[in-house]
Amino acid sequence: QVQLVESGGGLVQPGESLRLSCAASGSIFSINAMGWYRQAPGKQRQLVATITRVGSTNYADSVKGRFTISRDNAKTAVYLQMNSLKPEDTAVYYCNLNRPGKDYWGQGTQVTVSS
Repeated sequence: QVQLVESGGGLVQPGESLRLSCAASGSIFSINAMGWYRQAPGKQRQLVATITRVGSTNYADSVKGRFTISRDNAKTAVYLQMNSLKPEDTAVYYCNLNRPGKDYWGQGTQVTVSS
């Protein structure tokens, strides 16, 4: 089994920054990509950013230029640097690990951006 442990969420004011971390453990092999998704109340979970095994990245249009996804292959970890946070970024953020035929998800961490 694969376990994903997230950290870094919290309450911040607009314009501030947060860095989310996700570390994978367990039977880790054949990883296609890791990434971050978020879900606001009453909305579907949506992609924030992903990074493949070779380092290719993909971002939601709403976060381009503000968020940066990175990885540490030695630790099988993925990070999300979130700058210039806006109230509309408020959501539960989930770490994702994709292997052929299966997705693994973290427990989710709350990010709240409010004055």
